[in-house]
Amino acid sequence: MKKKLAVVAFGGNALLRGNETGTIEQQEKNTYETCEKVLNLIKSGYNIIITHGNGPQVGNILLRNEAGYSQYKIPKMPLDICVADSQGGIGYMIERQMRNVLSEHKIKKNVVTLVTQVLVDIKDAAFDNPTKPVGAFYLKEEADLLAKSNNWIFREDPRKRGWRRVVASPKPMDIFNKKAIKELANKGSIVIAAGGGGVPVFRHSNNFLEAIEAVVDKDLASALLAKEINADSLFIITDVPKVYINFHTKEQKALDTITPDEAKKYYNDGHFAAGSMGEKILAAIEFSKYPGKETIITEVNELEKPDCGTRIKF
Repeated sequence: MKKKLAVVAFGGNALLRGNETGTIEQQEKNTYETCEKVLNLIKSGYNIIITHGNGPQVGNILLRNEAGYSQYKIPKMPLDICVADSQGGIGYMIERQMRNVLSEHKIKKNVVTLVTQVLVDIKDAAFDNPTKPVGAFYLKEEADLLAKSNNWIFREDPRKRGWRRVVASPKPMDIFNKKAIKELANKGSIVIAAGGGGVPVFRHSNNFLEAIEAVVDKDLASALLAKEINADSLFIITDVPKVYINFHTKEQKALDTITPDEAKKYYNDGHFAAGSMGEKILAAIEFSKYPGKETIITEVNELEKPDCGTRIKF
Protein backbone atom coordinates (compact mmCIF):
# COMPACT_ATOMS: atom_id res chain seq x y z
CA MET A 1 0.00 0.00 0.00
CA LYS A 2 1.38 3.39 -1.04
CA LYS A 3 2.04 5.71 1.87
CA LYS A 4 0.59 9.20 2.05
CA LEU A 5 2.93 12.16 1.74
CA ALA A 6 2.86 15.10 4.14
CA VAL A 7 4.76 18.34 4.60
CA VAL A 8 5.04 19.21 8.30
CA ALA A 9 5.82 22.87 9.00
CA PHE A 10 7.37 23.37 12.43
CA GLY A 11 6.46 26.69 14.02
CA GLY A 12 8.88 28.63 16.18
CA ASN A 13 7.56 27.04 19.38
CA ALA A 14 8.75 23.65 18.13
CA LEU A 15 12.30 24.80 18.95
CA LEU A 16 11.89 27.71 21.35
CA ARG A 17 9.03 28.26 23.78
CA GLY A 18 7.61 31.01 25.94
CA ASN A 19 10.24 33.15 27.60
CA GLU A 20 13.13 30.75 26.99
CA THR A 21 16.45 32.37 26.17
CA GLY A 22 17.28 29.93 23.37
CA THR A 23 20.15 27.95 24.86
CA ILE A 24 21.13 24.87 22.90
CA GLU A 25 19.90 22.70 25.79
CA GLN A 26 16.44 24.26 25.58
CA GLN A 27 16.26 23.98 21.81
CA GLU A 28 17.44 20.37 21.73
CA LYS A 29 14.93 19.34 24.41
CA ASN A 30 12.07 21.04 22.57
CA THR A 31 13.16 19.59 19.24
CA TYR A 32 13.32 16.07 20.65
CA GLU A 33 9.83 16.40 22.12
CA THR A 34 8.45 17.78 18.84
CA CYS A 35 10.04 14.98 16.80
CA GLU A 36 8.59 12.41 19.18
CA LYS A 37 5.08 13.80 18.56
CA VAL A 38 5.65 13.89 14.79
CA LEU A 39 6.42 10.18 14.97
CA ASN A 40 2.65 9.69 15.28
CA LEU A 41 2.31 10.72 11.63
CA ILE A 42 4.93 8.21 10.53
CA LYS A 43 3.22 5.45 12.52
CA SER A 44 -0.13 6.36 10.93
CA GLY A 45 1.24 5.83 7.42
CA TYR A 46 2.83 9.08 6.28
CA ASN A 47 6.13 9.75 4.59
CA ILE A 48 7.12 13.23 5.74
CA ILE A 49 9.06 16.33 4.80
CA ILE A 50 9.80 18.74 7.66
CA THR A 51 10.05 22.48 7.14
CA HIS A 52 10.78 24.96 9.92
CA GLY A 53 10.93 28.59 10.94
CA ASN A 54 14.13 30.41 11.86
CA GLY A 55 13.07 33.78 13.29
CA PRO A 56 14.90 33.77 16.66
CA GLN A 57 17.91 31.89 15.28
CA VAL A 58 18.55 34.12 12.27
CA GLY A 59 18.06 37.11 14.56
CA ASN A 60 20.87 35.82 16.77
CA ILE A 61 23.08 35.25 13.72
CA LEU A 62 22.52 38.87 12.68
CA LEU A 63 23.47 40.00 16.21
CA ARG A 64 26.70 38.00 15.97
CA ASN A 65 27.28 39.70 12.62
CA GLU A 66 27.07 43.13 14.24
CA ALA A 67 29.11 42.18 17.32
CA GLY A 68 31.86 40.54 15.27
CA TYR A 69 32.20 43.55 13.03
CA SER A 70 32.11 46.20 15.76
CA GLN A 71 34.62 44.41 18.01
CA TYR A 72 36.91 42.50 15.65
CA LYS A 73 36.17 43.87 12.17
CA ILE A 74 35.04 40.44 11.00
CA PRO A 75 33.33 41.02 7.63
CA LYS A 76 29.55 41.00 7.85
CA MET A 77 27.71 38.29 5.95
CA PRO A 78 24.60 39.18 3.89
CA LEU A 79 21.13 38.04 4.90
CA ASP A 80 21.06 35.10 2.45
CA ILE A 81 24.16 33.60 4.09
CA CYS A 82 22.60 34.13 7.53
CA VAL A 83 19.42 32.33 6.42
CA ALA A 84 21.51 29.47 4.97
CA ASP A 85 23.47 29.31 8.25
CA SER A 86 20.23 28.97 10.19
CA GLN A 87 18.96 26.28 7.81
CA GLY A 88 22.07 24.22 8.34
CA GLY A 89 22.15 24.65 12.12
CA ILE A 90 18.45 24.06 12.73
CA GLY A 91 18.31 21.25 10.17
CA TYR A 92 21.22 19.51 11.86
CA MET A 93 19.50 19.84 15.25
CA ILE A 94 16.19 18.45 13.96
CA GLU A 95 17.98 15.66 12.09
CA ARG A 96 19.99 14.55 15.12
CA GLN A 97 17.03 14.62 17.50
CA MET A 98 14.83 12.81 14.96
CA ARG A 99 17.51 10.11 14.70
CA ASN A 100 17.47 9.84 18.50
CA VAL A 101 13.68 9.47 18.51
CA LEU A 102 13.78 6.84 15.75
CA SER A 103 16.45 4.93 17.64
CA GLU A 104 14.41 5.08 20.84
CA HIS A 105 11.42 3.60 19.01
CA LYS A 106 13.54 1.10 17.06
CA ILE A 107 12.56 2.55 13.67
CA LYS A 108 15.10 2.52 10.84
CA LYS A 109 14.89 5.52 8.51
CA ASN A 110 17.29 7.86 6.80
CA VAL A 111 17.05 11.52 7.84
CA VAL A 112 18.34 14.07 5.30
CA THR A 113 18.78 17.85 5.61
CA LEU A 114 18.83 20.00 2.47
CA VAL A 115 19.81 23.66 2.48
CA THR A 116 17.13 24.94 0.13
CA GLN A 117 16.94 27.89 -2.23
CA VAL A 118 13.60 29.41 -3.21
CA LEU A 119 13.01 31.36 -6.41
CA VAL A 120 11.37 34.78 -6.10
CA ASP A 121 10.44 37.50 -8.60
CA ILE A 122 12.73 40.54 -8.46
CA LYS A 123 9.69 42.59 -9.55
CA ASP A 124 7.56 41.38 -6.63
CA ALA A 125 5.74 44.36 -5.08
CA ALA A 126 7.07 43.29 -1.67
CA PHE A 127 10.45 44.81 -2.58
CA ASP A 128 8.80 48.24 -2.74
CA ASN A 129 7.37 47.85 0.76
CA PRO A 130 9.60 45.87 3.15
CA THR A 131 7.55 44.63 6.13
CA LYS A 132 9.25 41.52 7.55
CA PRO A 133 11.08 42.26 10.84
CA VAL A 134 14.48 40.59 11.29
CA GLY A 135 17.09 40.83 14.01
CA ALA A 136 17.14 42.73 17.28
CA PHE A 137 15.28 45.74 18.69
CA TYR A 138 17.19 49.03 18.69
CA LEU A 139 16.78 52.51 20.10
CA LYS A 140 15.74 55.09 17.51
CA GLU A 141 19.24 56.63 17.53
CA GLU A 142 20.90 53.24 17.01
CA ALA A 143 18.48 52.37 14.20
CA ASP A 144 19.20 55.68 12.46
CA LEU A 145 22.95 55.03 12.54
CA LEU A 146 22.59 51.47 11.26
CA ALA A 147 20.21 52.60 8.52
CA LYS A 148 22.69 55.21 7.35
CA SER A 149 25.76 52.95 7.44
CA ASN A 150 24.14 49.83 5.95
CA ASN A 151 21.36 51.26 3.78
CA TRP A 152 18.83 49.34 5.89
CA ILE A 153 15.19 50.19 6.56
CA PHE A 154 13.83 50.27 10.11
CA ARG A 155 10.30 50.47 11.49
CA GLU A 156 9.03 50.91 15.00
CA ASP A 157 7.61 47.81 16.63
CA PRO A 158 3.79 48.04 17.01
CA ARG A 159 4.19 47.11 20.69
CA LYS A 160 6.71 49.93 21.20
CA ARG A 161 9.59 47.59 22.08
CA GLY A 162 12.00 49.46 19.85
CA TRP A 163 12.97 49.71 16.19
CA ARG A 164 13.70 46.69 14.00
CA ARG A 165 15.15 46.23 10.60
CA VAL A 166 12.54 45.22 8.01
CA VAL A 167 13.14 43.41 4.74
CA ALA A 168 10.97 42.36 1.84
CA SER A 169 8.98 39.14 2.05
CA PRO A 170 8.31 38.17 -1.59
CA LYS A 171 6.03 35.33 -2.61
CA PRO A 172 7.87 32.06 -3.30
CA MET A 173 7.63 30.97 -6.95
CA ASP A 174 9.57 27.71 -7.03
CA ILE A 175 11.40 25.37 -4.64
CA PHE A 176 14.82 24.17 -5.78
CA ASN A 177 15.49 20.40 -5.65
CA LYS A 178 11.79 19.67 -5.19
CA LYS A 179 12.08 16.48 -7.29
CA ALA A 180 14.91 15.20 -5.11
CA ILE A 181 12.91 16.07 -1.99
CA LYS A 182 9.91 14.15 -3.29
CA GLU A 183 11.94 11.12 -4.37
CA LEU A 184 13.76 10.88 -1.04
CA ALA A 185 10.52 11.20 0.93
CA ASN A 186 8.62 8.68 -1.21
CA LYS A 187 11.42 6.18 -0.63
CA GLY A 188 10.93 6.56 3.12
CA SER A 189 13.56 9.11 4.09
CA ILE A 190 12.59 11.94 6.42
CA VAL A 191 13.60 15.10 4.58
CA ILE A 192 14.23 18.48 6.26
CA ALA A 193 13.99 21.26 3.67
CA ALA A 194 12.93 24.86 2.95
CA GLY A 195 13.99 25.96 6.42
CA GLY A 196 13.06 29.52 7.28
CA GLY A 197 11.13 29.70 4.02
CA GLY A 198 14.28 28.94 2.03
CA VAL A 199 17.07 31.23 0.83
CA PRO A 200 15.49 33.68 -1.66
CA VAL A 201 17.22 33.99 -5.02
CA PHE A 202 16.19 35.50 -8.35
CA ARG A 203 17.13 34.55 -11.89
CA HIS A 204 18.63 36.93 -14.43
CA SER A 205 17.70 36.67 -18.11
CA ASN A 206 20.87 34.60 -18.70
CA ASN A 207 19.80 32.18 -15.90
CA PHE A 208 22.45 33.50 -13.48
CA LEU A 209 21.17 33.15 -9.91
CA GLU A 210 21.64 36.00 -7.47
CA ALA A 211 20.71 36.23 -3.80
CA ILE A 212 18.66 39.12 -2.50
CA GLU A 213 18.07 40.70 0.93
CA ALA A 214 14.68 39.22 1.75
CA VAL A 215 12.94 36.60 3.87
CA VAL A 216 10.35 34.20 2.47
CA ASP A 217 7.43 33.26 4.71
CA LYS A 218 7.92 29.72 5.97
CA ASP A 219 4.26 28.71 5.74
CA LEU A 220 3.82 30.00 2.18
CA ALA A 221 7.01 28.19 1.11
CA SER A 222 5.76 25.01 2.82
CA ALA A 223 2.43 25.24 0.98
CA LEU A 224 4.20 25.71 -2.35
CA LEU A 225 6.48 22.75 -1.67
CA ALA A 226 3.50 20.59 -0.68
CA LYS A 227 1.70 21.53 -3.90
CA GLU A 228 4.73 21.02 -6.15
CA ILE A 229 5.51 17.53 -4.81
CA ASN A 230 1.83 16.53 -4.84
CA ALA A 231 1.66 15.94 -1.08
CA ASP A 232 -1.60 14.70 0.39
CA SER A 233 -1.49 16.83 3.51
CA LEU A 234 0.10 19.98 4.91
CA PHE A 235 0.46 20.09 8.68
CA ILE A 236 1.14 23.56 10.09
CA ILE A 237 2.33 23.23 13.68
CA THR A 238 1.66 26.26 15.86
CA ASP A 239 0.98 27.08 19.52
CA VAL A 240 -2.82 26.59 19.57
CA PRO A 241 -4.78 23.34 19.09
CA LYS A 242 -7.18 24.87 16.55
CA VAL A 243 -7.76 28.04 14.56
CA TYR A 244 -10.16 30.49 16.21
CA ILE A 245 -12.35 33.28 14.96
CA ASN A 246 -12.93 36.25 17.31
CA PHE A 247 -9.73 35.15 19.03
CA HIS A 248 -9.30 36.38 22.63
CA THR A 249 -12.86 37.74 22.83
CA LYS A 250 -16.04 36.49 24.48
CA GLU A 251 -17.19 35.31 21.03
CA GLN A 252 -14.07 33.17 20.48
CA LYS A 253 -14.92 30.02 18.52
CA ALA A 254 -12.73 27.12 17.46
CA LEU A 255 -12.99 25.97 13.85
CA ASP A 256 -13.10 22.23 13.15
CA THR A 257 -13.42 21.62 9.39
CA ILE A 258 -13.81 24.48 6.90
CA THR A 259 -13.49 24.91 3.16
CA PRO A 260 -10.85 27.12 1.50
CA ASP A 261 -13.62 29.57 0.58
CA GLU A 262 -14.77 29.78 4.20
CA ALA A 263 -11.17 30.29 5.33
CA LYS A 264 -10.78 33.10 2.78
CA LYS A 265 -13.95 34.80 4.01
CA TYR A 266 -12.77 34.67 7.62
CA TYR A 267 -9.40 36.05 6.51
CA ASN A 268 -11.01 38.90 4.57
CA ASP A 269 -13.21 39.66 7.59
CA GLY A 270 -10.05 40.31 9.62
CA HIS A 271 -10.08 37.32 11.97
CA PHE A 272 -6.41 36.39 11.43
CA ALA A 273 -3.59 38.79 12.22
CA ALA A 274 -0.66 39.31 9.87
CA GLY A 275 2.58 37.90 11.27
CA SER A 276 0.62 35.33 13.28
CA MET A 277 -2.26 33.18 12.02
CA GLY A 278 -2.74 35.22 8.84
CA GLU A 279 0.08 33.66 6.80
CA LYS A 280 -0.88 30.18 8.00
CA ILE A 281 -4.42 30.64 6.71
CA LEU A 282 -3.15 32.00 3.38
CA ALA A 283 -0.86 28.97 3.07
CA ALA A 284 -3.75 26.64 3.88
CA ILE A 285 -5.99 28.30 1.29
CA GLU A 286 -3.27 28.06 -1.36
CA PHE A 287 -2.66 24.34 -0.80
CA SER A 288 -6.18 23.16 0.00
CA LYS A 289 -7.84 24.83 -3.00
CA TYR A 290 -6.90 21.71 -4.96
CA PRO A 291 -9.23 18.68 -4.68
CA GLY A 292 -8.02 15.96 -2.35
CA LYS A 293 -5.60 18.24 -0.49
CA GLU A 294 -5.99 18.92 3.22
CA THR A 295 -4.29 21.39 5.55
CA ILE A 296 -4.28 20.73 9.28
CA ILE A 297 -3.38 23.59 11.63
CA THR A 298 -2.76 22.45 15.18
CA GLU A 299 -0.45 22.23 18.18
CA VAL A 300 2.19 19.50 18.18
CA ASN A 301 0.76 17.63 21.20
CA GLU A 302 -2.51 17.16 19.30
CA LEU A 303 -0.93 15.07 16.53
CA GLU A 304 -1.68 11.82 18.32
CA LYS A 305 -5.41 12.49 17.86
CA PRO A 306 -6.87 11.29 14.52
CA ASP A 307 -9.12 14.35 14.15
CA CYS A 308 -6.69 16.94 15.50
CA GLY A 309 -6.70 20.63 14.70
CA THR A 310 -8.57 22.77 12.23
CA ARG A 311 -8.86 21.12 8.83
CA ILE A 312 -9.14 23.09 5.61
CA LYS A 313 -10.33 21.07 2.61
CA PHE A 314 -13.05 20.83 -0.01
